[in-house]
Amino acid sequence: MKHLLIIGAGGVSRVATVKSAMTMAKGEAFSKITLASRTKSKCDEIAAFIKERVGVDIATAEVNADDTAAVASLIKEIKADLLLNLALPYQDLTLMDACLKAGIPYIDTANYEHPDTAHFEYKEQWARHDKFKDAGLMALLGSGFDPGVTNVFCAYAKQNLFDEITEIDILDCNAGDHGYPFATNFNPEINLREVSAKGRYYENGKWIETEPLSEHFSWDYPKVGERESYLMYHEELESLVKNIPSLKRIRFFMTFGESYLRHMKCLENVGMLRIDEVEHNGVKIVPIQFLKTLLPDPATLGARTKGRTNIGCVISGSKDGKPRKVYIYNVCQHEDCYAETGAQAVSYTTGVPAMIGAKLVAKGIWAGKGVFNMEEFEAKPFMDELNANGLPWEMIEMPC
Repeated sequence: MKHLLIIGAGGVSRVATVKSAMTMAKGEAFSKITLASRTKSKCDEIAAFIKERVGVDIATAEVNADDTAAVASLIKEIKADLLLNLALPYQDLTLMDACLKAGIPYIDTANYEHPDTAHFEYKEQWARHDKFKDAGLMALLGSGFDPGVTNVFCAYAKQNLFDEITEIDILDCNAGDHGYPFATNFNPEINLREVSAKGRYYENGKWIETEPLSEHFSWDYPKVGERESYLMYHEELESLVKNIPSLKRIRFFMTFGESYLRHMKCLENVGMLRIDEVEHNGVKIVPIQFLKTLLPDPATLGARTKGRTNIGCVISGSKDGKPRKVYIYNVCQHEDCYAETGAQAVSYTTGVPAMIGAKLVAKGIWAGKGVFNMEEFEAKPFMDELNANGLPWEMIEMPC
């Protein structure tokens, strides 16, 4: 039984902390939970929600996730056994270094992003592999849904369904409606940087770049219906190409409504998505950060959001000398997520896998020395936990 330290107090953290508390209440994996962020009052609100709903007490603390020494000091002070990073991707490296300094395992849900560059890759986190290995510690990267569950779906297919995998399409549909003309379902700065970036996919040994949202097609999502799906770059493509060397092609698609795309394009055209500093009335501001203050807080969308998400992988290859194609996916209902955790499905589908990753590390079911991605471990224990914790998966055999 381990003492889990969770850093961050947004919507994803809310879900992961609630689910971790439920796990602790059942006497599994965690003996204590501490929730810490720069704003302790947010942690206290989540702790009060958990006490009322789950009947479990969790500890809270204030910490600056940008300060490696401060985080390491907190780890040692409270005697935490592992750290779950649910802060911003900008803070991945400082928190990894804090774990190295304090001597505990590290788990996150998204790869490192430099605040001044809209560029997503694992390079700087993978570069810490030897340090974690030499320290006898484990770092688990990308334990969210995409990346995260999508990686595990692919690993499950590789380990159980195929002799060789040649093509993967990752399909992410959020068909929820929050009623606002424009809002983002997770951190606006991260979301808009990601969506407005150039697309990228892997085919026949090469990475191919596309203009933002220029390639798209319609897909019939089970229990949702047809939605226009746009090609983007997502970090799990990078690790899956590395860890499934038989791949000939892998792509990532996400759905967007016309209203979202129209608003985003307008904001981009007038410079509101810029990530560099501009001077306004003698004060330097970053436009996209200013925009973040104007948009609805994603953590407040739960009560308003109706509808479903559907996220999954279409995987093609061969089994026993014959072509095979499967679609593995999860469907999640926004209203059900809010009723259970006080957060909508986008936070839920990331927060639940974050808890599962921490649980498997805490129990030693997933173990290693160094820096790892999700698909490098046995998939079945994670798949079983999805079914047990509110994210049941389904599979369809598809015509080749």
